[in-house]
Amino acid sequence: MIHLSRSACLVLPVAAAHPISLRAAERERLKKMAYGHKTEHRLRRRAQVVLHAARGRSNARIARETGLHLDTVRCWRGRFAERGLRGLNDRERSGRPQSFTSIQVTEAKALACRLPAESAVPLARWSCPELAAELTKRGITGDISASTVRRWLAEDALKPWQHRSWIFITDPDFRAKAQRVLDLYARTWQRQALGEDEYVISADEKTSIQARCRCHPTLASGQARAMRVNHSYGRGGALAYLAAYDVHAAKVFGRTEPRTGIAPFMNLVAQVMSTEPYASAKRVFWLVDNGSSHRGTKAADRLAAAFPNAVMVHTPVHASWLNQVEIYYSVVQRKIVSPNDFTDLAQVGDRLRAFEDRYNATAQPFQWKFTTSDLDDLLARLDRHTADHPEESSVTSTP
Repeated sequence: MIHLSRSACLVLPVAAAHPISLRAAERERLKKMAYGHKTEHRLRRRAQVVLHAARGRSNARIARETGLHLDTVRCWRGRFAERGLRGLNDRERSGRPQSFTSIQVTEAKALACRLPAESAVPLARWSCPELAAELTKRGITGDISASTVRRWLAEDALKPWQHRSWIFITDPDFRAKAQRVLDLYARTWQRQALGEDEYVISADEKTSIQARCRCHPTLASGQARAMRVNHSYGRGGALAYLAAYDVHAAKVFGRTEPRTGIAPFMNLVAQVMSTEPYASAKRVFWLVDNGSSHRGTKAADRLAAAFPNAVMVHTPVHASWLNQVEIYYSVVQRKIVSPNDFTDLAQVGDRLRAFEDRYNATAQPFQWKFTTSDLDDLLARLDRHTADHPEESSVTSTP
């Protein structure tokens, strides 16, 4: 019989650490994973283990330096040695068995793609809780949560609670009118390039800008606090803001008037056409929509009679989005009008004129990207739509 002394110890065999050798591409990828700010924490730690191992360090030392358990270090070092970078990802798990069938999911999506009115439900739009309740009511599913319905709809980017307005083209000469506008943006008129002494002006009116005097002063934003605007206000009247925008020079000419109309619009035209280089220009093209102040051939004749070198060009009906001055008006709405807090109309006018000077000092032409090719694609899509839905085109295509 062999007796062991107390000082004797039993040494168990320990598996040798897997040697790690990295290629340059692997090392670069692991460094991005280990030190990238957007890398998940678990992947960052696994990448750090592999980088330490590639330096020839033992598993015990890596565990001490990273604060991980020895078995965790051994696991990810071995996984990388076997499968490379793919080994650092989690293995697929079976997960919990599905509670709903694919048919139920399909029926839920089909219901979301129908208007509530078609199902005799007194709603304007579906929401996820409403869809969940309707699925249970119809017996399509059992009890189901709104989050589950939301997850199903997200798979196909379905958002029935959102809506967008649209309108069919009703102008029979839409393409010809739109092409004239787009050609002018590209400095072309009737297939001829514009000269250096020819200009394109986009003009319109922004009606009813109110002066709302808040009953309590507006408070500036502070730490963890948005700017505060009092809800109650006194009305100080309203005015119209007329603007003419030089498309290629990115220069704005504006004026305020008590109201819109033919006379205020012609005042704007005179303001622009009496200054250089427009006064002595060969031609100045005025792009306008079909508002009452400048509608039809009478307005074009009136403009030409007052200024022989001015040419009025109308956008198609219901196509003010082709008028670049509308982009400038959106800037004015965001930066000047909203939130509305003015003591009187004089302050509104002063603010608008000061903003014009500020804008003209740094403005660059808008990067207009909608071309005649895009116009043809748009019209082709609409033609296909009306061909698939003739009942809609028969209602809306009459000008």
